[in-house]
Amino acid sequence: MSGDVAGRLTAWLHQRLPDADDVRIDGLDRVEFGHSAEMMVFTVALSRDGADQQRDVVLRMRPRPPALLEPYDLKRQFDILRALDGTAIRAPRALWLENTGDVLGRPFLIMERVGGQVYEMQAPQAPDEHIRQMCRSMADQLAAIHTVDVRVAGLEFLGDGRDHLDRELTHWASEMRRVQRGPLPALERLVRELVRTKPAQSQTITLVHGDAKPGNFAFVEADVSAVFDWEMTTVGDPLTDIGWLELMWMQPVGITSHPAAPGFDEFLSQYEAAGGIPAQNRPWYRALNAYKMAVICLIGSMLFDAGHSDDPRFLLNASGIPLLTKLGLSDLGIEESLDDGPVMPRDDRVNQVRSPG
Repeated sequence: MSGDVAGRLTAWLHQRLPDADDVRIDGLDRVEFGHSAEMMVFTVALSRDGADQQRDVVLRMRPRPPALLEPYDLKRQFDILRALDGTAIRAPRALWLENTGDVLGRPFLIMERVGGQVYEMQAPQAPDEHIRQMCRSMADQLAAIHTVDVRVAGLEFLGDGRDHLDRELTHWASEMRRVQRGPLPALERLVRELVRTKPAQSQTITLVHGDAKPGNFAFVEADVSAVFDWEMTTVGDPLTDIGWLELMWMQPVGITSHPAAPGFDEFLSQYEAAGGIPAQNRPWYRALNAYKMAVICLIGSMLFDAGHSDDPRFLLNASGIPLLTKLGLSDLGIEESLDDGPVMPRDDRVNQVRSPG
């Protein structure tokens, strides 16, 4: 890791810790995790009044624009994490924010490093009961998110949530149109049907995580130690989290791919018992989230196509757009075959990345 980065970070942290006699950074290293932001882990070591202290932290940096999720508001994420501190939600504690980009070239936040293991792609090697308890703990944490008092926590800056479903449909349709290269008959039909069949929004308005997938939960033993990635968090209809998680539950990766993992109905029973909202209109919410995920994959595909990224995961995810679209349409009762349109990066761009030079 560049000593220049460490030096600039050290000087900046010394300004944040003016009562420290000495501040240094140990073990600075980059982390490959997720698609939306870059991260570094390190230890802040300081001396104060003759006593040495250490704090393990994670630095989350704004991705290079254009990013997968735009606009990318790092301060908003920081404010959400600050508001969650002291609640029953196990989110990392936000420590410092650098929102100008003057220190490292891009804005970043620093949060505490929480112990635990994340199972993004691989299932844990653990006894069956251990797996079941992990899923119960996820249900309890999702219920904690949906029952936090938004006003008391100071999260009212996220809005009143009454138009959440309309905002979701409008936002993802706008994102689709922003990046599409041509007609997308299947995706366009899906969003039209979502608008036409939209149910009444849940009368219970809550904090909504926005990306409540198993890969965003960390575990110590069989219990959730932290919930990560609050980029898409808002206030609104909690059933959007249920639909997203149910869609993710179907993926053949991570904790839920373990043979002992409970079915989603059993997960929902635990969630509701923990104070969660009774799930209704599940096919529509699954379809909404299939559309959302397909559009996110489309954005990644177009970033790859335009040369903004060479990340092979964007290419892999693009191949899932037709399946996601078909799943969403099927949940709305539409089985006819529709053309996907140009959802994959062009062949010449793929060949350029696969055969550089």
